[in-house]
Amino acid sequence: MRRVIGIDVHRTFGEVVFWENGRLRHAGRIDMTRTALEGFAKTLLASDEVVVEATANSMAVSRVLAPFVAQVIIANPLQVKAIAQAHVKTDKIDAGTLASLQAAGYLPQIWTPDGETERQRRLVARRYQVVRHRTRLKNEVHSILHAHLIPKCPHADLFNARGRAWLAAQPLPDDERAAIDRLTGWRKTSCSTARSRRTQSTIPRSTD
Repeated sequence: MRRVIGIDVHRTFGEVVFWENGRLRHAGRIDMTRTALEGFAKTLLASDEVVVEATANSMAVSRVLAPFVAQVIIANPLQVKAIAQAHVKTDKIDAGTLASLQAAGYLPQIWTPDGETERQRRLVARRYQVVRHRTRLKNEVHSILHAHLIPKCPHADLFNARGRAWLAAQPLPDDERAAIDRLTGWRKTSCSTARSRRTQSTIPRSTD
């Protein structure tokens, strides 16, 4: 007997609906914690299929449930919405829709990376965030200098030793000087954090 379990995943809970023999059965809510998910998974059958929509925590949910069931499918939320446009939208209906689409063979899935690929993607995303943060800080310092008619820094890097010495010599009000000191301090911290991460985890050239 085939069973499909749809879970409408939120940050702190998931709404569960079973599809069985063409009928939907609401099974309540489960907490989005490893302990609660493992407890729920132990009640499932090895032949069960579980469906969740792609969210920030869907990969983690999939990793916990996968050892207990036949498969865990992560659905494409935009395509699911296009296929099944409900007039009344609740968590229970969303979970039932996922289960029904999978049972009918219409569920649009997303590609699921393996563990190593997922790790590399996280590293690249975090490096990108650090670079964006450093660029924003640099732009804020340039904005302060521009507001006080101070010409462009003659050095290639505004935040190396020579650049900071040049900054310290510029005539600025005390509040603007304090703002620049904070910004350069934050940038120095972000650079140190990025270097520390690079020493702990190496990103292959192919992912840059």
